[in-house]
Amino acid sequence: MTRSRVRLYPAVCVASLLGLAGCVGFPGMGGDAFTYRDLPIAKTSVAGGEGNSVTFRGIPKPLDGPEFKVGDRLRDVHVAKSDLSLINIADTRGTVRIISVVPSLDTAVCEQQTHYLSERNAGLDQTARLITVSVDTPFAQNRFSKEARIENVTFLSDFRGGDFGKTHGLLVKDPHFLARAVMVVDKEHVVRYLQITPELAQMPDMEAAFAAARALQ
Repeated sequence: MTRSRVRLYPAVCVASLLGLAGCVGFPGMGGDAFTYRDLPIAKTSVAGGEGNSVTFRGIPKPLDGPEFKVGDRLRDVHVAKSDLSLINIADTRGTVRIISVVPSLDTAVCEQQTHYLSERNAGLDQTARLITVSVDTPFAQNRFSKEARIENVTFLSDFRGGDFGKTHGLLVKDPHFLARAVMVVDKEHVVRYLQITPELAQMPDMEAAFAAARALQ
């Protein structure tokens, strides 16, 4: 097995696993407007980090990494940009950021979460930076953004080893992917809002995240 195939493995596994719940699919692709589904929205949050867990179809999935909570600073860690070059997530400081964290873009919940961030932010994309982080390869993220016609979201990949997830307590140990979350980070790099959905099949409360970001403008 080549090294490149090994690196593709996490994203392939995520799509396969989440597809078991009927998540795989791209409604609204092919040039049409995206079709939003009536997906469950989480109104609570779980704690991140070692000793905590999220569920997938009711089955607990332990999280890895240190505790991460509101009031903490976004931590130094490198993720991959669309051209495969690396950027420290901390280098995005200087503006308010809404960071949407998804297990894999090749699932309906992750797809809708990303469209919601892009299309329903009510002008926040003019004053805040919108970021999506997933373990999908940059190639897969590029394909998704082009097919979905999303241009106002920066896609960053944690495919190299899940370092973003490990550093922020958001890495699901088995299989290797990120918990579903949304956070709002202020200009000084402090996390002002954080929701980690208890169940992976639930959407985060994006409107609550948008409200938190507006309060920082």
